Amino acid sequence: MAKDKKQKISRDIPLAEITLRKYEKPSKMPKRELIRKICLSIGLLQPGDSRDSVVDVFYVLLESKYPLDSEEIKEEVIKFRKKERLPLHGVAASNIRRQIRRLRELFLVEKMKNKYRINEQESLETIFQEK
Repeated sequence: MAKDKKQKISRDIPLAEITLRKYEKPSKMPKRELIRKICLSIGLLQPGDSRDSVVDVFYVLLESKYPLDSEEIKEEVIKFRKKERLPLHGVAASNIRRQIRRLRELFLVEKMKNKYRINEQESLETIFQEK
């Protein structure tokens, strides 16, 4: 008989992970903070995370009535962060595109002819129910 053959050990490594958090119902919260809570609840942000440009990208897309390209989103995020007196961290074009991609992967944002919009211009409530 042959000596003990090396046995392959299978590992349970997840292909993807999802994080859901449940928060109390917000009452009279600024819209940016509400969007931040949504991002926290679906795992786009971690509690205490200082890099929160995804919140502003999501905010800009929610507020826009028309599809925007990544450069327009970047400009709107910069305007919004200046208006809110937030530091201009995370507003590089590459980071904005990465945040858009993350929102697309969760089916919150869709791409149409190199422009982005909230999926089918639906409300967030409808998107969460369907997706």
